[in-house]
Amino acid sequence: MEEAKRRLRRKHSAELKARVMSECAQPGASVAGIAQAHDLNANLVHRWLRRSRPTITSAGAAARADIDASAFIAMTLPQRPAVSTPSDIRIEVRRGATVVNIHWPVQSGVDCAAWLREWLR
Repeated sequence: MEEAKRRLRRKHSAELKARVMSECAQPGASVAGIAQAHDLNANLVHRWLRRSRPTITSAGAAARADIDASAFIAMTLPQRPAVSTPSDIRIEVRRGATVVNIHWPVQSGVDCAAWLREWLR
């Protein structure tokens, strides 16, 4: 029976980690591309990036919420024109050279649908 090969973990220097993470911080940088250029797994680089970010405690989150709330800027949006409700249903039906324009009250929409179904049979 073959003995299972033991996989050794590589140790990366702090300088390499710092250089890779600074390259990843550049605008438009591809973590996968940078990892590949340094012969690293992209998941490993993502782990380094996650661990380098400071974690926010609940007290820190509350303090950050105060900062974010004070940074809120109210904006005035332009008013949308009021949508007018149509007073009637307008249908134009063309069959060959014949054109029929129909105007039907909106309140009787069910009747209009029934009439149109019968007419189009």
